[in-house]
Amino acid sequence: MDLNAAGMLRAEETEAKATRVGDWRSADVFSERERAALAYAEAVTLSDEDVTDELFAETRAFFAEDELVELTAWIALENLYSKFNRAFRIEAQGFCTLPLAID
Repeated sequence: MDLNAAGMLRAEETEAKATRVGDWRSADVFSERERAALAYAEAVTLSDEDVTDELFAETRAFFAEDELVELTAWIALENLYSKFNRAFRIEAQGFCTLPLAID
């Protein structure tokens, strides 16, 4: 996560987006497509939730089939990293240090 977030900041994304991911529902920095991806990622990630047919259809409206497969794979991979790092108590390596979002 740390390395990926650092890469995102070096790419085209802004620090504002990276610092607002935690409150993506109310943040005004995300496009509709990004909000769809974040809602989908949240549903895929939470063990006690499922991707509903409605959410899948909403997400599919913004992503072609190959993009949706890639998005799902990235979400699954990030979840793998998260579980693996937590099990081994691997902390962030300092590649991406973000300030706290202040509203």
